[in-house]
Amino acid sequence: MPPTTCRRSAKSLSGRYLLLVEREELAILHAQGLGVQEIARQIGRSASTVSRELRRNAATRSGGLEYRATTAQWHSERAARRPKPAKLTVNVALRAYVQERLAGAIASPSGAAISGPNVSWKGCRHGPRQPRRWAAAWSPEQIARRLRLDYPDDVTMRISHEAIYQALYVQSRGALRRELIACLRTGRALRVPQARSRGRGKAHVGPEVLISERPAEAGDRAVPGHWEGDLILGLGSSAIGTLVERTTRLTMLLHLPRMPDYGRGPRMKNGPALAGHGAEAVRDAIARTITALPELLRQSLTWDQGAEMAQHPQLTIDTGLSAYFCDPHSPWQRGTNENTNGLLRQYFPKGTDLCEHSANELAAVATALNTRP
Repeated sequence: MPPTTCRRSAKSLSGRYLLLVEREELAILHAQGLGVQEIARQIGRSASTVSRELRRNAATRSGGLEYRATTAQWHSERAARRPKPAKLTVNVALRAYVQERLAGAIASPSGAAISGPNVSWKGCRHGPRQPRRWAAAWSPEQIARRLRLDYPDDVTMRISHEAIYQALYVQSRGALRRELIACLRTGRALRVPQARSRGRGKAHVGPEVLISERPAEAGDRAVPGHWEGDLILGLGSSAIGTLVERTTRLTMLLHLPRMPDYGRGPRMKNGPALAGHGAEAVRDAIARTITALPELLRQSLTWDQGAEMAQHPQLTIDTGLSAYFCDPHSPWQRGTNENTNGLLRQYFPKGTDLCEHSANELAAVATALNTRP
């Protein structure tokens, strides 16, 4: 039974949680018959917050959903108490379901179980080119969403993907065996916080050169002179640079031969980029190719955040071509170039040495693309 008065919580809540004062104002506005959107506007909260508050913390003793501020505050403080028992710890059926989808054996079409490679858990991530454990290997997101389809009427068979991750990675909530981490896509033994991965940028890419700062005329393709670029890689760290104009789809290829000392000795850490596609080599190749065009066709260049463009400030000085960079893991932001790279793989397949092709041969391939109907 809720108390008649609400004592101050032992730990002050952050601004993301509703306060008792806000709940009192919400109760008054709700009693006046105002809608969720109007209540949210008046108390300065999002409509989803108000809707969730009315649904979760309403008083149900009268048989309806009557909202009272003191009762709602009591419900909220009770739900915020920690620690809570992990759902996978107390629900055996749910734990068995999650473990089966994570680590269940795969089977042949006839139904016979296939064990796969015999891989022991070493407490760390699998090494490169090492066999991995074969399992059903559903992702936590797939498991969480499938539960709603398999058990539509059983609300106890519900869990979020974050709770599954915590059961694997957080020892205090370890309802699942630690070695099941090997069944995840990455197989990493330690979890990488999203905030850390988002903040992991490149030193040569500042906020002033992100694609969001690119002129608007480049986005609608109305004015020629805006280019997209990338490298296609081949055997032995060979590479060819590609430049594609966004409006006309004009394609130009950059010849990036290996340096003379490539392969003659042990690789030197922080030494010159002997493979031929270091920052200086790419800068010089772009400058040599792009300066053959009129100045009006040298407006901007959009690239991914690869280290080969670390010399972009000097490139801008030499050519007047402003460089902009896509967001991490967003190749669709230079879709014209990605499509062209796919066409070029007809001439330069993966797994072949791209340095075998001369500059004249690259020019011939570019001409073949540019003269297609």
